[in-house]
Amino acid sequence: MSSRLSRAAGAWGVRCLRSASGFRVPRPPGVVDVAELLRDATSAGEEPCAARREPSQCSVLLFPGQGSQVVGMGRGLLGYPRVRELYEAARRVLGYDLLELSLNGPQEDLDRTVHCQPAVFVASLAAVEKLHHLQPAVIENCVAAAGFSVGEFAALVFAGAMEFSEGLYAVKVRAEAMQEASEAVPSGMLSVLGQSQSKFSFACLEAREHCQSLGIENPVCVVSSYLSPDCRVIAGHLEALQFLRKNSAKYHFRRTKMLPVSGAFHTRLMEPAVGPLAQVLSEIDIKKPLVAVHSNINGNRYVHPQNIRQLLEKQVVSPVKWEQTMHAIYERKKGTDFPRTFEVGPGKQLGSILRSCNLQAWKSYSHVDVMQASDHPDLDPTESLR
Repeated sequence: MSSRLSRAAGAWGVRCLRSASGFRVPRPPGVVDVAELLRDATSAGEEPCAARREPSQCSVLLFPGQGSQVVGMGRGLLGYPRVRELYEAARRVLGYDLLELSLNGPQEDLDRTVHCQPAVFVASLAAVEKLHHLQPAVIENCVAAAGFSVGEFAALVFAGAMEFSEGLYAVKVRAEAMQEASEAVPSGMLSVLGQSQSKFSFACLEAREHCQSLGIENPVCVVSSYLSPDCRVIAGHLEALQFLRKNSAKYHFRRTKMLPVSGAFHTRLMEPAVGPLAQVLSEIDIKKPLVAVHSNINGNRYVHPQNIRQLLEKQVVSPVKWEQTMHAIYERKKGTDFPRTFEVGPGKQLGSILRSCNLQAWKSYSHVDVMQASDHPDLDPTESLR
């Protein structure tokens, strides 16, 4: 292990968040300070990984979002150092036992927005602990990170822009506000696999007109996530989504599937959630990320802390441009190698999307398993990174 790794100590910078409510969480002892590790890797006159190493030796971390949660997630992480301390810190922030809920469910409770967003956030950062334990060079040579929806908060914590407790508290407030907004209007999200002739915008327009014919005023039905060239997520009133499923052939949709979420996220139906999130973000000490973190709003790198606050607030009511983000991260001259990509968190959905967006980049993809436990995690450093 290099000297910069041996100097990594403390926590994810889990210091404390002080707000009007007096919220305060102590740092969990001994958790690897990945932000400090990244800071060491880019300081002391050293050039960034992209300049001093071949692209194939660099790495990109992708953090999943809501919908990836599944009962049992985290079980494959508990044998690694300091993961339990992260979950204990999470219990103090949230006021309930997140680890118990993640391991044993029930699934319907875990699927609630108020629970699954913090659960995915913590599981993803715990997966980084596992990745650091098995392949520390991946963390040291990381050049970029991105997170899908709530995963963006985990990416920012990983990159040192927020402390763990502050990021989790923001996720808690965000999840509670989004849960409340979703309960105000029967709404949801529909994953749509289309084809070249699919008419997403026209389909949404006719779905809104259908809702109006039912007496629904100012109905919502819009593309809320751009996943890959032929795949979108459409969100809005449940009546609109039911109309799209019934008429999928008309719009050349190959497959539709309702997502396990409780509301029309990333649409204007979430406007009531913006204020509470903005308030907590104004109380957080946000720093410039130590590695490039790409925004869901436009795929671009965050530039400065105020930019992070503004775009995280806007993200709640704006579509996730994940396809554009993948192009921004992996675009390169022909013949240039791609970095290694690691999906850190439950599920492999982001890997599947990467394959659809950029097959060559996907060939260097691995997934950090959060489900399967191992009695001997040190025996094979790559066994659980598939």
